[in-house]
Amino acid sequence: QVLLVESGGGLVQAGDSLRLSCTASGLPFSSTNMGWFRQSPGKEREFVANINWSARRPDYADSVKGRFTVSRDNAKNTVYLQMNSLEPEDTAVYYCEARLGVGVRSSPTEYNYWGQGTQVTVSS
Repeated sequence: QVLLVESGGGLVQAGDSLRLSCTASGLPFSSTNMGWFRQSPGKEREFVANINWSARRPDYADSVKGRFTVSRDNAKNTVYLQMNSLEPEDTAVYYCEARLGVGVRSSPTEYNYWGQGTQVTVSS
């Protein structure tokens, strides 16, 4: 059984930082491409960042470039999302997703598994 568990969300003020974690089990994490997505009420799930199995060339949505950093620790089966200079527009439920296919993608429909999400709320 594949399980992805996100943690690290919370309520912060604009300009603050948070680090999200996602720990995976039940899949070959060291060869799995990972992505972070977010969803706000009434909106579709949107791409935030992705990182391939070897942590080369992570990719980011334009809205978070320069503020967010995605990383992974294959020894801990964990992927991270460091979020700095948070803005109210970053408020959403954040999901990590796992893709077993070749290469990383920016569409949530091309991922095989996802977690339950963690809420991030940024107040102005």
